Amino acid sequence: MADSTGGTMDTVAALAGVPASEAELLAVAHRERIFSGAAWSVGNLDGPVRRGLLGTLSWGGPPVRPDTLWDWASVTKPVVALATMWLVERGALGLAETVAEHLPEYADGELGRVTVEQLLTHTSGLPGRQPLWRRHPERESLLAAVRALPLRTAPGTAVDYSSVGFIVLGQVAEAASGMPLDRLVAIAVTEPVGMPDTGFRPAARDRDRCAATEHCPWRGEVVQGSVHDENAVVLGGVAGHAGLFGTLDDLEGLALAVLSGGGTVTGEWLAARTLALMGRGHTDRLNLRRGLGWQGRDPHGSPFGDLSSPESYGHTGFTGTSIWLDPTLGRYAVLLTNRVHPSRDTPGMETVRRRFHNLAAAR
Repeated sequence: MADSTGGTMDTVAALAGVPASEAELLAVAHRERIFSGAAWSVGNLDGPVRRGLLGTLSWGGPPVRPDTLWDWASVTKPVVALATMWLVERGALGLAETVAEHLPEYADGELGRVTVEQLLTHTSGLPGRQPLWRRHPERESLLAAVRALPLRTAPGTAVDYSSVGFIVLGQVAEAASGMPLDRLVAIAVTEPVGMPDTGFRPAARDRDRCAATEHCPWRGEVVQGSVHDENAVVLGGVAGHAGLFGTLDDLEGLALAVLSGGGTVTGEWLAARTLALMGRGHTDRLNLRRGLGWQGRDPHGSPFGDLSSPESYGHTGFTGTSIWLDPTLGRYAVLLTNRVHPSRDTPGMETVRRRFHNLAAAR
């Protein structure tokens, strides 16, 4: 449809300041100081269709580059879930097995009867946000506090997003595999998928290519190159709920590997049916839709916008990161930002994320 000046409606929208692309939307968010830097990609089974870099590693710092390392925060969770399912495929673990079967120290507590599947779907009954680091600044003390946490609901009866549940899942995966979690993630996910820059605890030489996160009063500095999540800090930077750092290229590669059913991976990885099972809704009779390590479209709305398919799924991270997969559209979108820099109280990221995914789904 043409307007009275002979231009298109898209031109009118752009001249009126309405973002017409993901890049324009993120440029506006950057001007509004929602984050100092961003990296993003939208693509399909053939690879990236639109992608870009924006801003700086910190306000006043060097520019974002292709090799910038981002703190993925809770985007760590689906990666650990993939590693867990790798163990399931290899007969080292079962979804119906309990925490106590692998971690005898949990046998006397309520958590001992929780299953691996319940940890993956956030139906363990464990409460949500738990700032255990405030009273337990040492690893063993924090893990003892985890074991002592009372369940908020009976296992399997409600979805309650719980990072603590994934701390426990990481411990179960370590016990079942007989190796540290960071090594398991490397063997089960990042190496076969081809994610060379993704891992826990960036080396000191890589600090300068990490996006800065919060000015942390507890640590007395702007965090750069170490995990933002305080519970993960106490756990040594390696945990089931947070701690991974990686590049845009690597998160793109993960999105493609999962969306394609493993078809983009060179060599042996997870079976297509396993990846499909993980993305499927496992809690549809409950209050929220969750897969095995993935967040689905909830009845009341989704951080992944309004236009994605009912079968779509993904995960967000507190630092301003996300990965979204839509098997119906055959599309993915990844977004990496440092929206907690310099403060976690910076508003606006939830709106930006929803609008970003609307643009990704519509074009």
